[in-house]
Parts: sequence; C-alpha cells; structure tokens
Amino acid sequence: MRRIALWFAGTVSVVVLLFSHQTSTGGGTTLATPGSRFVATGGTTGGTTGGSAAGSTVTGDVVETRWGPVQVALTVDGSTITAVDVPQYPDSNGHDRQINSRALPVLVRETLDAQSASIDMVSGATFTSAGYRQSLQSALDKAGL
Repeated sequence: MRRIALWFAGTVSVVVLLFSHQTSTGGGTTLATPGSRFVATGGTTGGTTGGSAAGSTVTGDVVETRWGPVQVALTVDGSTITAVDVPQYPDSNGHDRQINSRALPVLVRETLDAQSASIDMVSGATFTSAGYRQSLQSALDKAGL
C-alpha cells in the first residue's frame, strides 16, 4: 500500500511539473512575418517593420549560412543594447520562415537579456543561431561592447 501511495504522489508531481513548464515557443512571442525585418526594442520581442530606440545603430557583418544570410543590427545607448534588428535572415521558403519565425524572437530576447553574445542556440535553428551569434559578435565588436 505504501508503494502505491509513493508511486501516485510521484506521478502527480511529474504531471504538475510537465504542465507548468514554460516552453521557449510559448507565452506571447510574436512571429516574424515573411518579407519583414525583425525588430525588437527594450526587452520586448515582436515582429515589426521599422522603428528603433534612441541611440546609435551598429550593423554586424552578414554571415552566410547553409540556408541563407543572417545579419544583426543593434541599437546601443552607452553600453546598453536597447534594440535588436535582424534585417537579413533565411526566408526563401516556407520551412525557413517557419523556423525563423520561432527562433528569431528567442534569440533577440536572449540578446536583450544577456546584453552580450553569450546566448544559447535555438534547437532546430542551428545554422540561423550560429550565424546570428557570429553577426551579433561583430556588431558588439564594432560598438566597442
């Protein structure tokens, strides 16, 4: 009887933990639309066209990936990254658009949170993530951060 009670309590705990887990693709992330530039400012993420925060803009190198070019532009105010723009990313087909509409908001949010290129790669978007980090690092180097 004791084993059954322990098994039941363990199972309930695991189920509660699974349902309360926040995934990287959930929770209000707005997706980038095809043909638009991905821009996020001030710690929020979203796919919008145009706009920038106050400060100077530094554009990173264009990094050629297996699926297409990736480029990151940063708006910096002093030593703080206030906005991230991704003017170039792979979007030549539906699969690229689907992957990057999920990956770019995550990468941008992590950049704004970390204020550096020390960010995690996005599972399923390995090439975009690697290109993003490389372009991000070049923009940070140009900004002197």
